[in-house]
Amino acid sequence: MNKITFQYSNENIKPLDDNITAVIESVINQVLLDQGVEVNVDIAVTLSDNNDIREINKNYRDIDSDTDVLSFPMLEYEKPGAIFASAEDFEDDKLLLGDIVISVEKAYAQAHEYGHSVEREFGFLAAHSVLHLLGYDHMTQEDEKVMIEKQELSLEKLNLTR
Repeated sequence: MNKITFQYSNENIKPLDDNITAVIESVINQVLLDQGVEVNVDIAVTLSDNNDIREINKNYRDIDSDTDVLSFPMLEYEKPGAIFASAEDFEDDKLLLGDIVISVEKAYAQAHEYGHSVEREFGFLAAHSVLHLLGYDHMTQEDEKVMIEKQELSLEKLNLTR
């Protein structure tokens, strides 16, 4: 069973209702299933505000701006989705896949901006981030197209459509 832990970056973050964290968890599990991940994984999800995610972005990526989601993969990939892990990549029989940081403020604002549900937006951010943890990126148009297709596949299966 996958281990997905949630934490808040500070005490000022309004705790999300269980539905949002359940959506995030179900999307993560769906993406892992759709991508053929056959081992149990450990992923930490931090729910943040714009100030905290900006600080994280500045400290780890040298980009001084807020963003909607950050991904910190624990593994390196020769090919996206091709997991080659050694024993030290596991803890308690779970593969340490990485960390996700989601700006709650951005997620709510983007849901409103794009005219879809908050659940859809959190689901999209979770799917996008898990694909990054699996080695996918969107540095080229072709890579971006692949990521979008994979995100939409998983989101459609969970009825999180626009």
